[in-house]
Amino acid sequence: MLFSSITFIFIFLPITFIIYNLLYSRRTAQNVWLLIVSLLFYAWGEPVYVLIMIASIIVNWAMGLAVDKNKDENKKKKILLIIACVYNIGILFVFKYLGFVIDTANMVAGKEIIVNPGISLPIGISFYTFQAMSYVIDLYRGNIKVEKNPFYVGLYVAFFPQLIAGPIVKYSSIADQIRNRKGSLLKISIGTSRFVTGFSKKILIANSLAILADQVFNWSAMGSGNINTPVVLAWMGAIAYTLQIYFDFSGYSDMAIGLALMFGFKLDENFNYPYIAKSVNDFWRRWHISLTGWFREYVYIPLGGNRGKNKDTMIRNMFIVWLLTGIWHGASWNFLFWGLWHFLFQLAERFFGYDKNEEHPVLMRVYTLLEVLLGWVLFRASDLYQAGIYFKNMFGFNDNTFFDARTGFMLREYWIYLVLGVVFSLPIAPRMNKFIFEHKIGKAEKLMTYIYPVAIMLMFIVSVSYLVRGGYNPFIYFDF
Repeated sequence: MLFSSITFIFIFLPITFIIYNLLYSRRTAQNVWLLIVSLLFYAWGEPVYVLIMIASIIVNWAMGLAVDKNKDENKKKKILLIIACVYNIGILFVFKYLGFVIDTANMVAGKEIIVNPGISLPIGISFYTFQAMSYVIDLYRGNIKVEKNPFYVGLYVAFFPQLIAGPIVKYSSIADQIRNRKGSLLKISIGTSRFVTGFSKKILIANSLAILADQVFNWSAMGSGNINTPVVLAWMGAIAYTLQIYFDFSGYSDMAIGLALMFGFKLDENFNYPYIAKSVNDFWRRWHISLTGWFREYVYIPLGGNRGKNKDTMIRNMFIVWLLTGIWHGASWNFLFWGLWHFLFQLAERFFGYDKNEEHPVLMRVYTLLEVLLGWVLFRASDLYQAGIYFKNMFGFNDNTFFDARTGFMLREYWIYLVLGVVFSLPIAPRMNKFIFEHKIGKAEKLMTYIYPVAIMLMFIVSVSYLVRGGYNPFIYFDF
């Protein structure tokens, strides 16, 4: 079930919210209710695979108990941690990567030596598996106390606001909230506004740009022999996808954070205007912050980070992290090379001290945007061959024209969404708001007090109207 669906907004969420608040005097009952509806939420689209998530909850809860029981015996504790990690990674491998490995082996052999079982990918398995793993690892490290109640571990893993697409949450940041959170009208108000903001970003901007991006990438895939993809149109498609994936994913994160707050939970931010970054390293401090933090804390630092005596260790550790980052996003060679693409640029920045250069901020931002945009082309293409074709179209190396009538038509149709995407990907609104309230511009403050709720209601009404009329509603990170 998508947050951006009529079923969720007008059936699932109201019922969940009303019953949750009817249980206001019983925290345990509220938690059990949230766990039940979270499992139902997942089972709506994955009626069979919900059993895998339940198994993940039970196994990681049990392994947590075992690790805690043997916390003073390092050897046993380490063996238990290894078993837990092998289980989690093994489940992820079977359902996400086994088919890819089999297809690759068959391709290398030149014949079908192994039959691909065609296992479909459970929704959000990468997110909840990483979250479950972090619980056991943090117990092993002694960073958190063991949770003896399996329902609370279940709620931590399955909590529906962040189940499908994150943000990835550490147990230490939510353990106390499970038992002692406090709801309020203010939290409900702020959470609802945040949800509507994310909902509008997803429906009005991301979905509209998805039509343009998908069309241009499809034309490019058809080949120059069938249809010409002019240079300007190829760049339009790449820019559209760059904006689409941001508003798609950050919009979903906004909805998750807003929903959680409506139920009294405070989740960490997952995006911080990544397209204003001044370097690739800065970009990854702003984009999908919870995933970047997960790899840093559970892979990069345990490998030694950059603490080695020579740079070889740092390069190796960075390579492993970015290789895994690419693989995490999907079982395809283009995801793997997309990860290595970012690795090469981050490595170059480390060696040349690029992050510390403040002399040419505009050029630094242009360079970063270009690196990210070209990376998104590699990410979006169906395979490496099609990525190569698209790059050739972008730079006029595919016997393609620079501009044509079709390009003009697409530009007239979608310019408003491209402009809105650029404007709202910049921190203009929060800076204006900060300026107004810091400088105590009285009339502006009063005006904002009245305009804001009206704007939120209008955004919601318009977004719902788009859904009702059956608009295009994909979600890029749905299967990750």
